[in-house]
Amino acid sequence: MKTLRIDLADRSYDILIGRNLLSRLGDHLTHLKRTRRAVVVTNPEINRLYGSTLFSALKTAGLEVQCVEIPEGESHKTLQDAQTVYDYLIQNQYDRNTLLVALGGGVIGDLTGFVAATFLRGVPYIQVPTTLLSQVDSSVGGKTAVNHPQGKNLIGAFYQPRLVAIDLDTLSSLPPEEFRAGMAEIIKYGVIEDPRLFTFLEQNSEKILGQDTECLATIIETSCAIKAKVVERDERESSYRMVLNFGHTIGHAIEALTHYAQFKHGEAVAIGMVYAAKLSCQLSMCSNEVVQKIEALVERFGLPTRLPDFPVEEYIESMYRDKKAHDKNIRFILVKDLGTVEIVDRVSEDDLKKVLTF
Repeated sequence: MKTLRIDLADRSYDILIGRNLLSRLGDHLTHLKRTRRAVVVTNPEINRLYGSTLFSALKTAGLEVQCVEIPEGESHKTLQDAQTVYDYLIQNQYDRNTLLVALGGGVIGDLTGFVAATFLRGVPYIQVPTTLLSQVDSSVGGKTAVNHPQGKNLIGAFYQPRLVAIDLDTLSSLPPEEFRAGMAEIIKYGVIEDPRLFTFLEQNSEKILGQDTECLATIIETSCAIKAKVVERDERESSYRMVLNFGHTIGHAIEALTHYAQFKHGEAVAIGMVYAAKLSCQLSMCSNEVVQKIEALVERFGLPTRLPDFPVEEYIESMYRDKKAHDKNIRFILVKDLGTVEIVDRVSEDDLKKVLTF
């Protein structure tokens, strides 16, 4: 088992990466001394696969355990679904020492974190991510949120978990398209921070898609280490942490315009990365070779590279509503070279229109 530490003073916590972690999770909760009751938030399929193992581990640690299920899918990351969890907690008189456990992918993790941040003004929670995307991205760093019909993650809070437990065994049940979607965020880390990771992905794509154990451990640990370093430097995204949004400005617009139903988050981000690279080249920030390498790696992992067919004006309108927009300006993370990006606060509509009509 590998252990990474996110150093955030009194909000610091460990990221555990290994196999057979679910059954041993109780061994890693000794720092939650006042906790006696736990509520697992998950979806029906993940509950069927891993619920009993997790519940047994929590009960062995002396916790009274109950469960709330939320239907699967991004369309269920809403205030209404958060209300389902609030209702259960209130009806059963849970207090501030209650531990919430997010068992699932990014939807479950974001929603559970949001509830934890807001129920009784804050209760402890831990992340047990079961998808590749959530293991390398959404479970780490304390961003919690639910969606609004007009935009993704517009309602949320920064609230750190007490632990992130990444059990590599859960990836074996992941559908191939979900695994590929998770690879988008790993490609992102190579582009923004680590050209060696980018090269590793190029050279080992077949092994990774075949879920080779050593390759998985390498790319997940490297991705989490990069995100930990970024979060330590800028926990609340005042400046530097925005580099983690590479590909997300257009990606979130795609998700909003398709009502979170047509593309998985990683698929939308993959398209967004390709077009952010094209925009970078158009603005003479990077070479066309860099664009080609990013697009080729995205395609190598079976991810989409083309925008869905919506009018350019609708894309731009959606981007103005994105939470990363600043003083009515659209903010982009643009590429200078593999491993080097720049936060650009003002991208003109004319430049956007050109690249979105590629």
